[in-house]
Amino acid sequence: MLIFTMVFIGFAVPFAYADAPSTWAKDTISEAESILGQTDVLHVGQGFDPRTLDPHNTNDTPSPRVMEQIYETLVNQNEDMEIEPGLAESWKYIDDVTIEFKLKKGVKFHNGETFTSKDVKFTLLRALESPYVGHVLGEIDPNGIKIIDDYTIQIVTTEPYAPILMHLSHTAGSMLNEKAVIEAGDDYGFIPVGTGPFKFDLWITGDSIELTKFNDYHGEGAMVERVVFKNIAEAQRRFNELKNGQIHIAYDILASDIKRIEENKELTLYRDTNLTTSYIGFNVQNKPFDDVRVRQAINYAVDVDLIIEAAMEGVGQQSNGPLGPNVWGSNQELQTYEYNVEKAKELMKEAGLENGFKTSIWTNDNKSRMDIAEIVQNQLKQINIEAEVKVVEWGAYLDGTANGEHDMFILGWSTVIADPDYGLYPLFHSSQFGDAGNRTFYANAKVDELLDKGRVEIDPEIRKAYYLEAQKIIRDDAPWIFLNIGENLTGTRSNVKGFSQHPTGHHQLSGVYLE
Repeated sequence: MLIFTMVFIGFAVPFAYADAPSTWAKDTISEAESILGQTDVLHVGQGFDPRTLDPHNTNDTPSPRVMEQIYETLVNQNEDMEIEPGLAESWKYIDDVTIEFKLKKGVKFHNGETFTSKDVKFTLLRALESPYVGHVLGEIDPNGIKIIDDYTIQIVTTEPYAPILMHLSHTAGSMLNEKAVIEAGDDYGFIPVGTGPFKFDLWITGDSIELTKFNDYHGEGAMVERVVFKNIAEAQRRFNELKNGQIHIAYDILASDIKRIEENKELTLYRDTNLTTSYIGFNVQNKPFDDVRVRQAINYAVDVDLIIEAAMEGVGQQSNGPLGPNVWGSNQELQTYEYNVEKAKELMKEAGLENGFKTSIWTNDNKSRMDIAEIVQNQLKQINIEAEVKVVEWGAYLDGTANGEHDMFILGWSTVIADPDYGLYPLFHSSQFGDAGNRTFYANAKVDELLDKGRVEIDPEIRKAYYLEAQKIIRDDAPWIFLNIGENLTGTRSNVKGFSQHPTGHHQLSGVYLE
């Protein structure tokens, strides 16, 4: 959920109310400490503070995990990634570009305002202007959003757009209340208002976010009174707090802790393939990475199995292309790049670079990624490439890779709607350079054509054929070193009931209770 919906593994952005008195901080910290012994409070540990709770100002992973509890969308994707009603009870196509939605009545925002079609229009227009998520809903025609009545609205796309419902289920489609957004101004991301089963209470920057049960929720209410999201950046500490009973749920468990959880009767492990793909990207605008032979050579020179075993500790499976097997339309017939140093040397010689060159590999301060960078650094020496590993602060990392300041970099992407448009268009279309997702600055006219056709084709079989071909070209062009398809690894205390993982990694907690 970058992202974007990439998936990114963490943001940490400082925030404070500049005019708040010092007693505010003392009071909130005291309150946070006092609830630790309560049985009606669910404590959840994740690796980073959200960047913001404004769904239009980020597309990372930590933020939507909290936003999922606060906001709702017109339609939902269930754990099988099937579309279901959300704040829209029903919908129908008027023509190839127009969908009419009937909204659920009696829905209240956390500030007491009633949810109507006006909020839908306000939300969509605001989302379209966002540099972070505008691309998610970008096919919606801003002049084609028509309010029929308070509970009926029509949404028009600029052309037929097959995955529109999936995109509306994205966090970018979280329904906002216009009054709340305007009143909060620039602070909205830190005092959010939604229609979800939990409402925002307080945020102790760098420490925790607390949500409370929304008693006027229109659906089945939350099972606990409060949820506390604790910012526990160090994975080992996160596991220890889970083991010691200081938190009930720990996201992003290390592979090294899997066995320890499985052997502990007080703990439960949830392990499921998710929608993320990890990769090492090349800046294909920089020499010598503008030569496909060099990119292919590096793919052959890198032992991905070793990386998965050593740096990822066996979690996930090697990817053979940009999409994982649980994304509709993924091409699972593609061949992986085998580990073949001699083949790599041949390609380097063809490119006139048998003596190698100097380059750099960017990573943020994520241990797994730093380990990956070091392994690749050592393996590239076999083909005379001298690679410097640069560890860059997360914010600077995102800015730098968006601006094309890098040679090679390590990131991941989550195709959170399980549709190939979301997993391919932002990353490989030439119109998406930089912040939108294409940080390799890869451009291929045929790929652009296929991705454009795939967006507007209604027939699923024809559409799938476009995406299968596009993935074959991308695999051969090798703008990435294709690493692995990830897993959601979550540990819980054994008294946590009703928890299940969503492939997106954005797990709904309203049905969770403490036995």
